[in-house]
Order: sequence, then C-alpha cells, then structure tokens
Amino acid sequence: MSTIDAANVTEPAPAAAASPGLDVARAPREMRSLAISGMTCATCALRVERALAAVPGVARAEVNLANSRGSVEGLAGRLRPADLLAAVRRAGYDADLLTGDSARDREIAVAEARRMKAETWRLAVAVVLSVPLLAPSSVVILPAWLQLTLATPVQLIIGARFYVGAWKALRARIGNMDLLVALGTSAAYFYSLYLLLVGTAGTHLYFDSAAVVIALVTLGKWLEARARRSTAAQIKALLSLRPQRARVERGREEIEIPADAVAVGDIVVVRPGERLPADGTVIGGHGDVDESLLTGESLPVAKAPGDKVTGGSINGGGLLRIETTAVGEESTLARIIALVEGAQARKAPMQHLVDRVAGVFVPVVAAIALIAFLGWWLLAGNFAAGLIAAVSVLVIACPCALGLATPTALMVGTGVAARAGILIRDVEALERAHRLDTLVLDKTGTLTEGRPAVTEVIPNGVSERELLQLAAAAQAGSEHPLARAVLKRARELGPGGDDFSSLPLEEFQSHAGMGLTARVGGRRLVIGNRRLMQRHGVRIEESEAQAAQLEMKGCTVMWIAAADSQPTWLGLIAVADPIKPEAAAAVRHLARIGVETVLLTGDNERTAAVVAAALGIRRMLAGVLPQEKAAEVRRLQQQGRQVGMAGDGVNDAPALAAADVGFAIGTGADVVVQTAAVTLMRGDPRLLGDAIAVSRATYRKIRQGLFWAFIYNVIGLPAAALGLLSPVIAGAAMALSSVSVISNALLLRRWRPAGAQKAPRSVR
Repeated sequence: MSTIDAANVTEPAPAAAASPGLDVARAPREMRSLAISGMTCATCALRVERALAAVPGVARAEVNLANSRGSVEGLAGRLRPADLLAAVRRAGYDADLLTGDSARDREIAVAEARRMKAETWRLAVAVVLSVPLLAPSSVVILPAWLQLTLATPVQLIIGARFYVGAWKALRARIGNMDLLVALGTSAAYFYSLYLLLVGTAGTHLYFDSAAVVIALVTLGKWLEARARRSTAAQIKALLSLRPQRARVERGREEIEIPADAVAVGDIVVVRPGERLPADGTVIGGHGDVDESLLTGESLPVAKAPGDKVTGGSINGGGLLRIETTAVGEESTLARIIALVEGAQARKAPMQHLVDRVAGVFVPVVAAIALIAFLGWWLLAGNFAAGLIAAVSVLVIACPCALGLATPTALMVGTGVAARAGILIRDVEALERAHRLDTLVLDKTGTLTEGRPAVTEVIPNGVSERELLQLAAAAQAGSEHPLARAVLKRARELGPGGDDFSSLPLEEFQSHAGMGLTARVGGRRLVIGNRRLMQRHGVRIEESEAQAAQLEMKGCTVMWIAAADSQPTWLGLIAVADPIKPEAAAAVRHLARIGVETVLLTGDNERTAAVVAAALGIRRMLAGVLPQEKAAEVRRLQQQGRQVGMAGDGVNDAPALAAADVGFAIGTGADVVVQTAAVTLMRGDPRLLGDAIAVSRATYRKIRQGLFWAFIYNVIGLPAAALGLLSPVIAGAAMALSSVSVISNALLLRRWRPAGAQKAPRSVR
C-alpha cells in the first residue's frame, strides 16, 4: 500500500488577503477536538454544541454524545483553546483539549478510566442500599425509619449528580435527563418523607421507588458507558498499532529511542515480530509485512529493498532496515486515525432532525407528567396515584436513546469499514451511499492494474529504436501510466536504449484526454489519440487497420507524429493494461446488491468494449474527456439515479466531486483522495461493493435504533400516565432503553466484507 499523503481531515482554504472586505468563507480554517465529560443525554450534547458555536471565531461546532467528543472548526489564529474549554465549563461540563500528543491522550484515557471506576463504586453502593427496599411486603415489612435510612444516601449522595445536572440545565433554560430524574425521584422521596413526619399510620411510602429508580438509572448509565466504550474499539485498535519504542541506527550502533522521537531520514531496524515505528522505504533486508489492520488485506505482503512500508504494520519475518519518510501526524497511521475520528465527530443529516426533537422532548415530558398528576388528582380524586403516574412519566422518558441511535451506529460503521480497508471521511457520504443504484467506474487503475506495458511498436519511416527514443524523450517527466510504459520499454532496448535522456525537451504541453505536444531536439512532436492527430492535421488513414486490430485485443494505441512544416505520421505504440483479477468479481458483487455499473474512460471505444465485455459491464462511455466525465455523471443524476464514481487519476477528480459519493482508490493521485468522500486503502475494486454494503448495514442500524427509541417513548409515556407502570418498572425500562439501542448498533461489528477478501476477525 502506498502512503496516502493527502488523506487529511481538514482542508484549509487559500488565505484571503487581509482587507476590510475579508471573505470569511474563504479564510483559512483550523480544527480543534475536545474530550467532553458530564454529558448524559442528547440535550446535553446540544447545549455544549451551542456553547462552543457561540465562541468568537468558531464557524462550526459538533458534539458527539456517543463518544463524548467535540469537533470545532474556526478561523485560523482566532480559535483559542482556552476560550473553547471555558465555554464548555460555563455550560456546566468539563473538557480536555485533544492535541494528538500520545502522552496527553493517555492522560485523558486514564482520567476517563478513573471516572468509570468511580461510577462503578456509586453503582455498587446504590444497589446495596436499594435491594432491601425491594423486599415484598408479604415477606417482610421494613420499618419506615429503616426505609428512610436506606433511601436517603441513595437520593441525596448517589443522586446528587442528577440535582447538579438539573440545576445547570435550569440555569441554561433547557431540560435534560437529569432534570427528569431529579423531579421524579424527588417527588417520590419528599412526599414519603412528608407522610413519615406527619405520622400518617398505615400509609404506603415510596422511598423504594425513589431509591430503586436512581439505582436503575445509575446501572443504565454504567452499562451505557461500557457499551459506548466498545463503539470506539476500532480507534483503540488503530491507536494500539503505535509502538512505544524504536531501534535506530546511529553511526555503527543501534540505539533504542521512544518511537515519537524518530525523525524523517532516520534508519530504523525492525526485527521479526516487531511493529514498524514509521512510514518509510526498505533499504535492506526482506520480509513479509502484515498490514491487515491498516488495509484490511489479510495476507502478508512481501517487502524488498525499494518497497514502501507503513508504520504500525508487523514485520512477519526477516530483518528490515527502513529509511523513514513520514513520522508523527504526517504518517499514514496518524492520518487514518485522524480521518476516522474526524468522520465520527461529524453529524449525519438525520442527526440534526433528532436534535430538534430532543430539544423539545423534556418540556413535553414534563407537561405530560403534570397533566397525568392533575388528571388523577382532580378527576379521579387520587393524589397518590397521580403522584406515582407523574413519577413514572418522568423516569420512563429517555432522550438518551434518541440521541445515541445515529452517532453510535455511525461510529461502529466507520470503524468496521476502516478495519476492512475502507476509509470514510464524510459521514454524510456514508448516509448517502446506501441509496446508490449506479456506480461509474474509471478504467485505468480502477478496473485495470494501472501498470500498462508496451506490446507493439510499429514505426513508419524511422527505426523502432528512434521512435521509442523520441516518444520517451517527450514524456520523460510525465507520471502518466502510458508514459511510464514507454519509458520502461525504451530502457529495455539494451545498450544505448536510454539515449532519450540526452535529447533536450524544449517545450511540453499536455492536452487532457488526448495526449501531448512537445519539442524534442528541435523537432515538434504530437503524441496521442485520433482526436489529437485530427486537430493537428496528421493523416493516419493507412495505420487505421493496424490500430483497429490492436484495439480489438484491448490495447491502447498512441500515435506519434512530427508536426513541423508538414505533419508526418512516424508510427504507433500499442500499450496493454491488464485487467485486475478481482475486477469481474467486483462487478458481479455490485450487480448482486442492485448497483448498475457504467464504464467511463477516455480510452478508445474498441479497447473499452473489450474490457467491458470481459467484465460483464453493459453500459460503456468511451473517448470521454476529463471535463466530460463530470457532465456524464450529472446526466445520470438528471435521470433520477443516485450515482457513485470511482477513480484513481487526476482526470477523475471533477467527476468524483460531481457524484453523490466519490470513491478514491488509495493508491491513486493525491488530489483524488482529497476530492473523494470514501478512500479504498488498497486497489481491490471489490471494496467498492463492500463500501456500499457497510453503508446500507449502518443505515439499517440507524433506522432500527431510531424506531425503537421512538416506539419506546410513544408506548411508555401513555402507559405511565395511565398508571399502568410503577416507577420501578419505568426506571428499569428507561435504564435499558439506551443500552438496547447501543447494543443493537454494536451488532454491526459482526459485519464482514463479502466482496473483498475478508478482514481478520481478531485484533492483535
């Protein structure tokens, strides 16, 4: 796998000139990530989000309840971390700045572990004190003073967090889950205390309801926290790939240093079984490197001198000496982690609708509770029944399940996709990809190997050697696959075959989708396809029959002509690019999941038809210029289709941007990786079907989670208001609602790629 140099999470826009009319939309941006603690429900996340958005310089703020992370984007130089942290604290929560520093991130993780341990102790105390209150009255009747003694610590000490959260919510003029729990349990506890103090004999007390509800809610939050930590399993797996130490050559000695201290240009030594500390190039030794957790490729990849390697992969055998090329935040592993974390921090469009519902959820629930209380008291004349109904309404309502359904499924979905070698940089794309019914495929590098080789050289009036040398000299600086094939063939001519390097390249101009013109050693050359020959008045009729035969074999034909005073055809070079062995299976897999494939290429129609026929692709568009590719994508969209585009070349970037979802082959050009919403970490086209499949699986989990969250509240609230649920049952249902939504999303971790080679099930 090649290093994905452009897989950045943020893409700063060009700096605008400093002037009174500064265009804020075009000003350079920067990102900040925060770890936020103290949030309990969707309204908490919404409150923190609004507080961050109000900070001067902030252009966008998003808070993810599922992983307790915040993402802030703002004007470069104006986004002060201290202001962001202060805004979160004013909102009533705590926050830490995530800097990417591994030591600092470990400190934050340790603090989170301490909070989890404290939560465990609170849960244990709440359970120990509440269980005796659940004893059936037919077995034993606890004295009223003993009920008070057991319930008071639970209500006022264990439940203090709910009062604190409720007070902060009231100060901010919003409602949250803490407010609902505090109101409901306080009503039951203080009403029971009143009955006890006035000495009403034989009256049933509700200390058990108050204490048990707090214990059950605490249990639910504890289970929820454990489940939410599981949603980040793939990020944790990626973070665990970073080795702590590295062995570096210093002169003739090998010394061991912290992996963070490795610099670009260092020579690191990696022994069998060790992880590579950084990206680099092998300069000595041979070995089989396991890149499964980075690319999803389950088979080790043989590495030899000259091959690129990626930090975090495992050296399976043989001693490797590696010259580092990227370290720290510039490494492939760091970029992958940043990409996945960035995607998980963003909100899907569906989540914004859920946030609006959550914003009015608590006031509506409070109104229902008040109506239930007044109805039972005033209409039925039963104050106690009204109180219990109101308490049940308050504690059964759960805005958490609504807030967690979408982000939890997205976190798990992006995680399992990353494990399979599919990097999703845009969660909106993940949500859109499930609707795709058409996938436009570029040919070269996507369906073919992208490593074409010269198969035929047909000169006209010059020798084969001279024709190749002229063509190679004109393309000496080009990175185009066809140019590389010509250069390789010229070097293979034997002694003197590389004489093209001595021919001066005086002029060069590329003609997108057609070829190039150049001046080499005083001769003006035209190299390209039929369209370019026609533009320059080169007559190629006598070579058409030969070219047609080569194109029927699947070759791409390049015409070479001299365009001095009289345009003269000098010959043609045929280049063949083998079809990837996985391409046919990829097309079949896409067909099975209901996605039609369209071959779109700048190559000639005959060559494209051969490839399409071999792969079973029915729709084909050949001879398309780069700017025309985007137009073809838009034309398909105008037909009502949901269109994805997959490519790896610079000329594919406009079409990738125009598509509903762009898929970049990770081994392709950097600009393609920047433009596409989804990046495939290896050049296996079967990953395209897997990317769409994981999107559909994720979207199913989102819909299931939202369905159960809504149904739970739609059924539970009326039942509680009608007195059909006791507070204890309501509290248990509320505690389990969020856990059930998260657990359902976690089932997505069982997803396995069906099209591409299966990723490993275990994490080393």
